[in-house]
Amino acid sequence: MNNHKIYLEPLGITRGLTASGKYFRKLQNSEAYYSHLKIIKRNSQSVHHEIISVTELDDYFSKINENDKREVQKLIENIERIREPLELKNGLKFDFKNPIIQGVLNVTPDSFSDGGEFNEFGSAMDQITAMISDGADIIDIGGESTKPGAKAVTIDEELSRVIPVIKNIKNKKIPISIDSRNSEVMKMAMKSGAHIINDVSALEYDVDSVNIVRGENVPIILMHSQGTPETMQDNPDYQCVYLDIYDYLEERIEHCVKNGISRRNIIVDPGIGFGKTVEHNLQILKHISIFHGLGVPLLIGVSRKSFIGKICDEEIPANRIHGSISAAQHCINRGVHIIRVHDVKETKQAITVLQNIQSS
Repeated sequence: MNNHKIYLEPLGITRGLTASGKYFRKLQNSEAYYSHLKIIKRNSQSVHHEIISVTELDDYFSKINENDKREVQKLIENIERIREPLELKNGLKFDFKNPIIQGVLNVTPDSFSDGGEFNEFGSAMDQITAMISDGADIIDIGGESTKPGAKAVTIDEELSRVIPVIKNIKNKKIPISIDSRNSEVMKMAMKSGAHIINDVSALEYDVDSVNIVRGENVPIILMHSQGTPETMQDNPDYQCVYLDIYDYLEERIEHCVKNGISRRNIIVDPGIGFGKTVEHNLQILKHISIFHGLGVPLLIGVSRKSFIGKICDEEIPANRIHGSISAAQHCINRGVHIIRVHDVKETKQAITVLQNIQSS
């Protein structure tokens, strides 16, 4: 038995190579490659790591025991496995060959970034039309604020905010995700035309939610959050933030699979800003590629988050667009599949320019 756990972080990720050659290996799709691996071993007392080139893998395997070899090989398979396209209801689908933009619509009076701006039905519909025109690939609709300190709302209130909007955009031929931690809201949203469930509690808040996901056979986004919105920023604490979150998401994936949810329907989100300090968020972003070892698509939400404001001394969330795009591009360059944003047009433009540079 090993007395440590192994993690792999692919390094030297680049895009646009026409041939991988012996110095690179594919990262999930034909547009991204990695050149090195950071091999991390953690036990109850310490964390150790070493970095090797992909050309040194055979030599590395010859020096380690069989248990470690199997674990490293499994993680490499997860890192390199093609993320299968998601087949959604009503004939909609999307694949992961290119970065996916998930446009945020908060139909709440107290969202951290745009509280009350789209709380009325008309303004919400106008914003959806604009996000679709600007290039959003998914519309994410939420009726309960989960910002730090936010209070829970009643199920009836949450339903009254999100269901009319979902019903009125279901014919726009764009995937809709419902941002909720409540099973009744998930169920009614699916019935009204939503395609994806996005749960900040990774299906822990409501014990019936796993049954809804399994029964509907829809994609589920599992997000990490330490604590609840009311308490999560009181004193967030980790041994090693990105490894602790990795372990949590790995456990939630296995919980879903054991409860009949298809692994191909699972997407993970490390939860930037949800029970994390500025330094925690920076460490997660720095090591974001480690989460490819979970073998499922990866979503990140950095848009307008408070850590950007604290770094840049910007109190107004809407003025954090440039920092948001910088963090989003960092993640895209490390193979993140879905970027959750408030500013669709600006993000789409940045991604388009980045892709054209890399493919030229």
